[in-house]
Amino acid sequence: MGEARADFLEKARTKRLTVAIIGLGYVGLPLAVEFARAGVQVRGIDVDPHRIQTINRGESYIPDVPSADLLPLVQAGRLSAGTAYEACAQADAMVICVPTPFTRMKAPDLSYIEAACRSLAPHVGRGALVVLQSTTYPGTTEELVRPILESPGRQAGRDFLLAFSPERIDPGNKQYGAHNTPKVVGGIDGPSCDAACALFALLVPPDQIHRVSGPRVAEMCKLLENIFRSVNIALVNELAKLCDRMQIDIWEVIDAAATKPFGFMPFYPGPGVGGHCIPVDPYYLSWKAREYDFYTKFIELAAEVNSSMPFFTVNRIAEALNRQGKPLQGARILVLGVAFKRDIDDPRNAPALEVMKTLLGRGAEVSYHDPHVPEVRLDAARGPGDPPGRRLVSVPLTEDTLAVQDCVCLAVAHSAFDIPWVLKHSPLLMDATGVTRRFPQDRGTVIRL
Repeated sequence: MGEARADFLEKARTKRLTVAIIGLGYVGLPLAVEFARAGVQVRGIDVDPHRIQTINRGESYIPDVPSADLLPLVQAGRLSAGTAYEACAQADAMVICVPTPFTRMKAPDLSYIEAACRSLAPHVGRGALVVLQSTTYPGTTEELVRPILESPGRQAGRDFLLAFSPERIDPGNKQYGAHNTPKVVGGIDGPSCDAACALFALLVPPDQIHRVSGPRVAEMCKLLENIFRSVNIALVNELAKLCDRMQIDIWEVIDAAATKPFGFMPFYPGPGVGGHCIPVDPYYLSWKAREYDFYTKFIELAAEVNSSMPFFTVNRIAEALNRQGKPLQGARILVLGVAFKRDIDDPRNAPALEVMKTLLGRGAEVSYHDPHVPEVRLDAARGPGDPPGRRLVSVPLTEDTLAVQDCVCLAVAHSAFDIPWVLKHSPLLMDATGVTRRFPQDRGTVIRL
């Protein structure tokens, strides 16, 4: 393996590598583009034929990847995509970027990783590097990925290299992306770590690559990063509930605390947490911890607090309507923003969806507007045999639309929203984002978390 490692390092140094990216979603496609821009040959693998066709036309479906960046790489032959894993047989490095959701019972769903590895296993060449990037619990690389890849009779560390390097994609972030975010790398052995560091040195400077002792450390690192956010968001969400009862403005409290130049980092309340990491990662760790007879009560409590926020938001709406002599049942509610964060088109685990489901369950008439998300399904299927869920389509945002509402719930403050205009034309506005603090308003028609 020493000779294969030296060969890999030389190929990386001279950019003669071929890299396969497995999974071309919000993590995989930006990574594929950055490797292609770095000058290596990239082959993308995805199970969605529509994605494949779109990429091969040079069209991007990810807001963080402009088509103007993708098209020249496709035209130059640097980047292509397909559904067949056979293309990985010619790859020097394979990076797995598939989803890792959880089940209805909040247990890890590693079926995408398992399926990708089983399809990949027959095509891993001698001396090739496989890197798992999908967020998961500590032990996945060595306990799940490694045995599957070794099943054709090969041995990791002898016949191929294996490492874990967590993805750190922040959708919508204009400052940091795959090309300038430091990388954490943990290999199953020294040669694997060397190769993975050399691979990612094509994207970021070597001094921005942090080696750790093994995959389990790198896997735990990713969970810590997101659980840190989950816990701190839960803290301010719980304080928001208390401040509501004490009739104190939590937003003013946070602004005051943020003036301290040390020992404090501001986090803000909201209708919940969404996306593919923060709502999911605490459950991955708590599930794995039980294997060691350890119960992550603090982490699970934070997840519980955050999960309660959509219901708290609905209760605030109901209370505000009640003060106007209107019941929630039969009330017309327009939700503004259903993506999981500002200025993106991804509604995965978005708290606004839970708000809408809860409102519908309590008898309200619910519609939504989001310039980035043309349609959503509530209670979307999580497994085989599940119903597809209720489909809702984004309605136009007009004066007439606002005029017929009993309440407007601002769940995500997209920059496309004209907040003063929304304030002016909304009979009652529930601001779950705090953005209305920047604008003059009639406090009798605006409520905030």
